[in-house]
Amino acid sequence: MSATDSVVRLDKWLWAVRAYKTRNLAADAIRGGHVKINGERAKPAHSVRIGEQISVCREDRTLILRVKALLQLRVGAALVGNYCDDLSPPEPPETAQAWREAGEGRPSRQQRREIHRILWGTE
Repeated sequence: MSATDSVVRLDKWLWAVRAYKTRNLAADAIRGGHVKINGERAKPAHSVRIGEQISVCREDRTLILRVKALLQLRVGAALVGNYCDDLSPPEPPETAQAWREAGEGRPSRQQRREIHRILWGTE
């Protein structure tokens, strides 16, 4: 890395590691409070440092990334692991609703108990 790579804006880093499709989307999410650094709200121009923990709240899940290295340009998906550690919790399991076919109607008592057992571990 050169001396110019020692400072990277937060919105640019999130775009470069493919957390967002565009830098503008990353900046909008940061301004909207959906991105936090070490638990604190940040601004798009925040200088990212190695070792910081960045949490990105998306509509489908929350990503927790630890910065391993700085970069200015977008990298391929296979190389993202060289620049950040993904500490995100595992994705939730599929819901019982997805196992039922559309148009099957209301579940029977036995099916309902099975759904409750899968989702909540209870009857």
